[in-house]
Amino acid sequence: MTTDRARPAASAGTGATDIAVAESFLVSDGRARGLELHRRRFERGCAEAGVRPERSLAAVVAQLPRSGRWFPRIDVVAGGEVQVTARPALPREPAVVAWVFDGADPRRAPRRKGPDLGRLGALRSAAAGHGAGEALLCDGDRRLLEGAYTSLVWWEGDDLWAVPDDAPILDGVTRRLLLGLATSDGVEVRYRRPSPAALDGREVWLTSALHGIRAVAPSDAPDCLRAGPAPRAAAWQARLEALAEPIGPAGS
Repeated sequence: MTTDRARPAASAGTGATDIAVAESFLVSDGRARGLELHRRRFERGCAEAGVRPERSLAAVVAQLPRSGRWFPRIDVVAGGEVQVTARPALPREPAVVAWVFDGADPRRAPRRKGPDLGRLGALRSAAAGHGAGEALLCDGDRRLLEGAYTSLVWWEGDDLWAVPDDAPILDGVTRRLLLGLATSDGVEVRYRRPSPAALDGREVWLTSALHGIRAVAPSDAPDCLRAGPAPRAAAWQARLEALAEPIGPAGS
């Protein structure tokens, strides 16, 4: 893969605070899902941060490989410099244990991907110490918001639930695609901020561009979600993957 300024991704607490905007998405054999939504989020984030990127997301995409599985990360730093990290995509994980962080929300810009990546990376590392693969954030009333790198959705009966759009959450592209699929199917989509206990025994998903849907695995570990079985996850993951479209011809 050829990239300009390719570099290792910033680790938690080292340089991540310099990132004004970040974007990442899965590219598998030259196809990606929700790329237009990623572009809009990237441009919206740059406008909110007051930075003008030296390259558009389309220009970056033109340089991505058309074979293999990749999960590139595009960072915009102060001044508009665009840094691209070439990352082979990790294998998809269909399930994850979710630890509920009991501290205050550490994010400074929860609706913009980039400035808080270091803090969120530290939380995910802390989750590993609890036997979990993801950390969940709560608001001041101890109601769930989202994961460090994931969006939260769950099922109650035949209704699909999500945290409201006006909550301090990232506009997750995979979340948006799934809610769109549900609406087109006539599935009732409802919104609220749930307590961790409200999700006991329910089918709970954490969604992201890399993994798509990860069902929250039942866990008896302290401070981890006690989710139930996830019989719908595999079929909805297949539908999500079917949304992938060609990213276009490669650039010179």
